[in-house]
Amino acid sequence: MAETTVEFALNNLTELLRDNIDVIAVIKDEVTCLLSELNHLRAFLIEANRNRRGSEILKHFVQELNRAINKAENSIDNFMIEAKLHKKRGIYKIFDLCYLVKGKRCCAEIRSIMEKLKEIRRESTYALSMSLQFDDSKSKQTAHQLKRAPVVEEDEVVGFDEEADKIINRLLGGSDDVEFIPIVGMPGLGKTTLANKVFKSSAGYAFDNRIWVYVSQSYTRRDLFLNIINQLTRNIEQYRYVTEEALAEVIREHLLSGKYLIVLDDVWTWEPLDDVKIALPNKMRDDDCWELLQKKVFHKDKCPLDLEELGERIAKKCMGLPLAALVIAGALTGRGKTKSEWEIVHQYVSEHIISSDIMMTKKLVQMSCDSLPVNLKACFLYCGAFPKGSEIPAWKIVRLWIAEGFIRETMQSTVETVAEGYLNELVSKSLLMVTQRTSNGQIKTFRVHDMLHEFCTLEASEENLFKEIKLGVEQSFPRNQVLATFRRLSIDSSVQEFISTNPYGDSIRSFLCFSSQNIVMSPYELETILKSFPLLRVLDIESILFELETIPKSPFQKQFFQLFHLRYIAISSDSLKILPKFMEDLWNLQTLIISTQQETLNIEADICNMPQLRHLHTNASAKLCPSVLNTRNHHSALQTLSIIEPETFTEDVLFARCQNLKKLGIRGDMAKLVGLFKLEYLEKLKLMNLASGGLHLRSEILFPRRLKQLTLSGTWFDWNEIRRVVGYLELLEVFKVKENAFTGHYWELKDYVFPCLKVLWIERSELVCWEASDENFPSLERLILRNLNKLEEIPINFANISHLKMMELVNTTKSTVKSAQNIESRSFELFLQGYSVPSSNGSNLSKHCQNYYCGDLTFC
Repeated sequence: MAETTVEFALNNLTELLRDNIDVIAVIKDEVTCLLSELNHLRAFLIEANRNRRGSEILKHFVQELNRAINKAENSIDNFMIEAKLHKKRGIYKIFDLCYLVKGKRCCAEIRSIMEKLKEIRRESTYALSMSLQFDDSKSKQTAHQLKRAPVVEEDEVVGFDEEADKIINRLLGGSDDVEFIPIVGMPGLGKTTLANKVFKSSAGYAFDNRIWVYVSQSYTRRDLFLNIINQLTRNIEQYRYVTEEALAEVIREHLLSGKYLIVLDDVWTWEPLDDVKIALPNKMRDDDCWELLQKKVFHKDKCPLDLEELGERIAKKCMGLPLAALVIAGALTGRGKTKSEWEIVHQYVSEHIISSDIMMTKKLVQMSCDSLPVNLKACFLYCGAFPKGSEIPAWKIVRLWIAEGFIRETMQSTVETVAEGYLNELVSKSLLMVTQRTSNGQIKTFRVHDMLHEFCTLEASEENLFKEIKLGVEQSFPRNQVLATFRRLSIDSSVQEFISTNPYGDSIRSFLCFSSQNIVMSPYELETILKSFPLLRVLDIESILFELETIPKSPFQKQFFQLFHLRYIAISSDSLKILPKFMEDLWNLQTLIISTQQETLNIEADICNMPQLRHLHTNASAKLCPSVLNTRNHHSALQTLSIIEPETFTEDVLFARCQNLKKLGIRGDMAKLVGLFKLEYLEKLKLMNLASGGLHLRSEILFPRRLKQLTLSGTWFDWNEIRRVVGYLELLEVFKVKENAFTGHYWELKDYVFPCLKVLWIERSELVCWEASDENFPSLERLILRNLNKLEEIPINFANISHLKMMELVNTTKSTVKSAQNIESRSFELFLQGYSVPSSNGSNLSKHCQNYYCGDLTFC
């Protein structure tokens, strides 16, 4: 990914000249010349990246180039801090000789680096012309050596009896299919001891996943599955309330990537074995692989006839591996649906067919990854910075991609929209797996398959995208000289030990911490982190709990102030109550995430005066300082503001400054809330009323007319007020009525229509009788009813809603469940009446229709 370094440097320099021209006047000419030189290098780097794996010479030039560009960025970024300090000095700037000296020094460094870049370009041109010959001769020599290389296997098994040897031989020499090895006998014969010795032997460690499950006589299938998942993910809380089928699917997904060894201990019947079989992945038949490829590439459409034969040949190359089929499908999806494009994929797959399932799949992943555009490839590899097996929130990865500079704004779309498109594209290519979706079907969380995660971490390290920090063989961390070669660090274990080594790296732009342990750190350890990486752009330490009531003015003010380049901050504290004013000096900050165990957070900084701040998330009810409410001189870039107190929205000034808000969350006494309708561009709104009694509207129009998603909780409206409260929201697509948002036993909609509503969610309400028809909800796709212990039934006419795909009922009455089943049955009957097909056998017709119907409406 050599061209990635240049691409990101070009983006950063372009933004620098666009947004900070007054600050960098001293070095403007040199930065412009550097930008021009980087543009000249772009074409060379694209070609170099294609050939570098086969050419050590080109790899050397690419590494030299990366070092030179990183050095230039370091020099400019350091000067930017000095330039910002210079600007803050006001009238005393005329006496600031230090600024001028450092400016001249930076100019000299940039000119020197440009000469180095030109030298690299000249020398690499010759190397590039020779690389094909070099690679060809080297590959022939390598192939000759591989043919003669003997296969050596070492099995050193000490202290095992004859039965143990037999088990180990079967483990190491078995087929690729699922194999069961029983160890049976009377109690006390040493069955568990024998299995444990094999499990802990070198043979056991030859497996990618090793799982030991204690079954016992009183086992349940659910507990069995949860035990396995706990050993695979070390986190079962999110799976406690899902179905057994879903648990089995989670296990299958985790075990797809390689070999696994499962020991079932204390088994009394054959039932546990049958239960485990349900959750184990098996190799697919060729026709199953072909069917999977078609579904992923064409979805509900049919494969063109001219591609069928070639597609079936590609499917056979999958060798029955589901992950291989998914990766190949992703590669096909990214290409045109033409025979010539599919021939390219078939040829690549044929050339890389090898006996090892794991190695073959990695080759296919490499093919799929290399076909991605530069920025999209960086986004994919970056996902490997998160811990293996973790569920990654979609909104978080989108914010991080933007902060890292991977996303470019277009004339038609915002950076957020482009980033969300990237995420959907990676999912469509089967490089990422969706684990949860929002109520309206958007990606909520996803994970990276274990094998793909390993690929991402290795590839990202090689490409210098990020480095995973772990204790080495000698129980030590990389030295500072080594850290200086990295741009981004990711760490998920031994965090406190790493910080205690006082690491330092002025080349580090991102520090990502994903500790699974409950770590509490002092303010001084936070100061150490800030001092260690002075040019940070991304600081994600939300997994660490810091002991802070406020971010102290000293010594943190200087450290935070000099982190001028910060674009993303995520931090947690047990007692953080105040966000001080000096935080507003972080001019480049785009996303600020604050988690605190306090109920309120006083924000003294004028967040509306931070030109780049677009997203503020906090779990406490935030109070904005008076200065924010009394300033009219700047329109805020804020798009997300959650969660804040209702009192904040009592001043017209704030409404005038927050016209770009798209997502807003408010918690507190809603009786103090007025004027929300002034936020004309607001699309998503969540209100949680904490005051007792009903919410008294101060206006006939409470909410902005362009709202698409509305969540209400504790507002205590009457069901009869529904038209007055939301009747004018003609664009509303998602409506969530939670925790006594509406009260009363009777809801009759009469002739009122929700024209665009796709998702209706009702939870914890006293509703008994619901009178409605399909005409009230013509666009409804999903109906979610939870904890409604008085509702008698769902209106039967919902069977006539043609778009209805899913009804989810949790903790409802038996009569409500019965009505949902009646709707399901009635909907199918209506479908049959309107379904026309050529005459055929009746049973086949019924089966065909039933399959089609099950895909359109699911009853949970």
